[in-house]
Amino acid sequence: MEWKIFAPFGAAIFVAIVIASTVIELTSTDKESEGQIHPGLNHRSDADAIGEALRHCRDMGEVATRDPVCLKLWADNRNRFLGQPASDTPAASIPTAEASGVR
Repeated sequence: MEWKIFAPFGAAIFVAIVIASTVIELTSTDKESEGQIHPGLNHRSDADAIGEALRHCRDMGEVATRDPVCLKLWADNRNRFLGQPASDTPAASIPTAEASGVR
């Protein structure tokens, strides 16, 4: 028996499985397709505002390491990234590199 005649049937079955799985994936709904990727950020404007403020602090350069607003923003962003609750610590009490002796 020649196995070459079964190759087109195998290819047709493979293509049918790929098409079926693609249709199932495209018709399924989940949170990512609804635009809610992160549960803490319900609106795109919140993420845009945070990103814009972080970019502003980045563009400030070394001055931002002494700016209390940037220090608080970085601390909140770090806590959000690590999944920790937001700190109630004022930004002025956050130690800087000069105060902690880190070089």
